[in-house]
Amino acid sequence: MRVVAGKYRGKKLKEFDLNSTRPTLDRVKEAIFSSIQFDIINAKVLDLFSGTGALGIEAISRGAKLTYFVDSNYEAQKIIKENLKNVSEAFEVVKADFQTFLMEKKSQQFDIIFLDPPYATDYAEKAIQFILSNNMLSDKGVIVWEKSNDKNIPEFENLNIKTKKYGTVQVVYLRKN
Repeated sequence: MRVVAGKYRGKKLKEFDLNSTRPTLDRVKEAIFSSIQFDIINAKVLDLFSGTGALGIEAISRGAKLTYFVDSNYEAQKIIKENLKNVSEAFEVVKADFQTFLMEKKSQQFDIIFLDPPYATDYAEKAIQFILSNNMLSDKGVIVWEKSNDKNIPEFENLNIKTKKYGTVQVVYLRKN
């Protein structure tokens, strides 16, 4: 796994073997960042369910101004911190479950929110509902949700939803109308 483009292009990222964590494939990551390339510069980014931190680090590499990495797993925290060595831009690594973090930051807004929770959970749906009900997504912001393509996407009021499939993975882009 590596950083695909930007300032840290080619930087190798450490991975780990946990059943609950699967890294975003490079081709999927390239497609995601191609779709949001004009949203990244100076963005405030939230990488919720960070895993290795690959999506947030890619955002930093491409010009995000501040990135939060949130994961409740201790091993994930260690890998994220290791992957962020020699990264000089602003970031914060937070060990917390998604609900605790969102509750603590509910007065803040984010320009890009990455959601890549374990597929067999409803964590993404719960996070999206909380984000929307607390106005945590900036007006021109985007939520990028990586999920299994075998589950339907629930309806969300006042959101423009676009999807792309990559094998067994589906990426859902949610923007305010």
